[in-house]
Amino acid sequence: MKHRGRHRRRRRGRALRATLAGTALALTAAATLISASQATVADAPGALKPVSASDGAGRLPLAEHRVPGRWLDRLASEMGRPVGVGTVLDGADVPLRQAADCPAPEKHSLPVEPAATRAYCFGGSDTRGWRAGAVTTSGDADDDGRWGANRVILSGWTRGAEGGSLDGPAPGQGLAKVAFVDADDPGALRYTWALLAVPVDGGRDYRGLVSPLSGMVWYQDKLLVTTREGDRDALYVYDMDRIQRATVDSEAVGRVRGGWAAQGSRFVLPAVGSYTLPGGDDTARPASVSLDRSTSPDSLVASEWVPADGDRRTRLWRYALSRDPARSGLLATDSSGDAHPVEAYETKTADVRGVLAHRTGWYLDRASGSPGGHGTLWRQDTDGARATECGTDETRHCWSGRSGSLSYWEETGEVWSQSGRVLFALPLASIDRALG
Repeated sequence: MKHRGRHRRRRRGRALRATLAGTALALTAAATLISASQATVADAPGALKPVSASDGAGRLPLAEHRVPGRWLDRLASEMGRPVGVGTVLDGADVPLRQAADCPAPEKHSLPVEPAATRAYCFGGSDTRGWRAGAVTTSGDADDDGRWGANRVILSGWTRGAEGGSLDGPAPGQGLAKVAFVDADDPGALRYTWALLAVPVDGGRDYRGLVSPLSGMVWYQDKLLVTTREGDRDALYVYDMDRIQRATVDSEAVGRVRGGWAAQGSRFVLPAVGSYTLPGGDDTARPASVSLDRSTSPDSLVASEWVPADGDRRTRLWRYALSRDPARSGLLATDSSGDAHPVEAYETKTADVRGVLAHRTGWYLDRASGSPGGHGTLWRQDTDGARATECGTDETRHCWSGRSGSLSYWEETGEVWSQSGRVLFALPLASIDRALG
């Protein structure tokens, strides 16, 4: 992002990478050996199949809608002047635990090979009853890896979704919140919460976003999150310069007696827009997204979720991001306000919980087929597919079993993900080396 936080600390970035490489955590030893029932080598999904834009699988136009500016201005006039990310981080006072202090079940869920070089876990009190999902970082937001002067990780959570699917939350559940993690000091990460909301009643109030949070991308000043809230909702858009303070500590959401509440969170992010799907009962829906800076322009990639016993292939799409300074952080659209995929593929990989694209490779995180097991991270392109083999039986179940979205921090070369209550990172180069 050209106008914000362009503090080029290349030498510090190189030093950080060297430190991480020299002090990699011995997390592989902490992972329990994979049981024989999990050791069956999965069938390779083969090459990606390119799909023509004229083909039904390749067509997934997303219609852009903006929340009226007067709604947002009215909300700000009632709640107080919006704040930015720096102000939120000033209130980050809850520590994340270092990997060595994480519970054994959490460490067991980490990748077996390649091993994580960094890992941190959330405590139980403020995440009890919530399920971890999407991850993005200031490495997505700006190519120098910082937002202003800060390194930041965003960790998305959904209420009451523990053990649920990507189909949607149960009635009365599904509120979504984001942990803003101050990652300036790798040895002392701290965080605070912001609730995701949607303005209503002309901006006189807001309601909580009710949806599993399975994918999100922070690009420039916008945060794009996947949603299954409505029949046609695909992505909600949030403005990182329009964060509002909650003024009442309450389990309620929205306007309350004496001020504004955010279900216990200190901050609220009101949506500024959305992208909706075309009509039709069989319309695909993005379930995971990530940023790809190796394209020109930068692009957002998306994958759908198809269950392991589904009868069709999983579809993948790539959307160009706008280069228009007046549309910072938004998808490139045509004159009708529709964003069209610039690439589309089909893959035999099912139960995809995370997607990442970099150069010619697509990395697909397939969930474990059994509780407590490990998943598989496939790298696919139009020539074939590869996955790491580990253990004496050369199983491909080497990745985290409960991880979700993938986010590549270009400035440090790290891939970030989340497995249950554990945030973890490892170099993309180590993933590629482990593929052989």
